[in-house]
Amino acid sequence: AVVSTQSTGGNDILSLAEVDKGIRDVLKIDEIFDAKPAIMRAFQIAKKRGASKRGDLGDDYIELNEFRFFLLSLRQYFEYYEAFSRTDESGDRRIDLVEFKNAQEMMEVWVGPIGDIEGEFAKIDTNGGGKILFDEFCTWAIAKNLDLEDDDDNIVLE
Repeated sequence: AVVSTQSTGGNDILSLAEVDKGIRDVLKIDEIFDAKPAIMRAFQIAKKRGASKRGDLGDDYIELNEFRFFLLSLRQYFEYYEAFSRTDESGDRRIDLVEFKNAQEMMEVWVGPIGDIEGEFAKIDTNGGGKILFDEFCTWAIAKNLDLEDDDDNIVLE
């Protein structure tokens, strides 16, 4: 199992570093391994899913019962990361207003009509820094039910 294989302490809990190592060494999916913001978001949401059975120690780790939720979250946050990356023309992991405007047509395929593009940008840029960060983008993507047109939603596992 990935959890017991990657847990260096043999305690069925995983740190972020162990999860990262597992993605690289066990799953061997470079596209996900390189998507650090997606891994971090999925890890943070999974570890907060429920109270730890290990007291304070477990709250900083993913426990065995949270691992499936982590994988589901990782898949979703990877989709958001892919959408974010397609919009971030400069590759600086921030989306400025020009990039956002340039991506309007593409984003409307994912989330539906965006009437006031500048107003939408301002809504997403919650820290007022003039750039949309990945966390801000995720909050917006979740609220808008973002769905890439070319993802794997319809794959049937046999």
